[in-house]
Amino acid sequence: MSERVLDLPITPEVARSLQLGDMVYLRGEAVVTAGFPTHQRLAACIDNGEPPPVEFAGKAFLHLGVMSEERDGALQALYVNPTTSTRFNAFMPKIISQLGLTVAAGKGGLDEASVATMRAEGCVYLSMLGGGAPLLTDGIAEVVEAGWPDLIAQFRLTRLRLDMFGPLKVAIDAHGNSRYAELTESARAKLPEIMEMLARRRNEQA
Repeated sequence: MSERVLDLPITPEVARSLQLGDMVYLRGEAVVTAGFPTHQRLAACIDNGEPPPVEFAGKAFLHLGVMSEERDGALQALYVNPTTSTRFNAFMPKIISQLGLTVAAGKGGLDEASVATMRAEGCVYLSMLGGGAPLLTDGIAEVVEAGWPDLIAQFRLTRLRLDMFGPLKVAIDAHGNSRYAELTESARAKLPEIMEMLARRRNEQA
């Protein structure tokens, strides 16, 4: 495990050089949203051959809500807050492959279909610190643009410029290894023992 500063966009080769547990800070541009309808619209853009309203030049897509306000003619981030990625499992394989992502991030990981796509494309998933909004907000250098303004602020597709955004942890690497899968398997292996213990205690109290 190591600590890395990644200047976005990174190549699939750089993504494949990252290992589970590596601590990462991001610099450069990333696109963010916390919205389910936003993912639906992104998928529709891909299906219809239409470009999204903001550019994915940084090849990084973060499941992150951002609240911003206009100051002196420019948008400024007031705070950001990570959201759970598993809500978007149905959309992520298509978004990763068709938009050429090399970095995805959020909370809670992604499913096996997404992991398989990440392995094929050379993309990593970075885990954000739950409750780490102040630290993460400090890593927002600029709100570059926001698309789909009819949505609430946290759901809009927003392009940010990041400067030492983190800390983040590599939780799914570009070789198909997933910390979440490891934890699930460990919990599944312990389940019979836990159920037996609970049954024994229930019988003792009967």
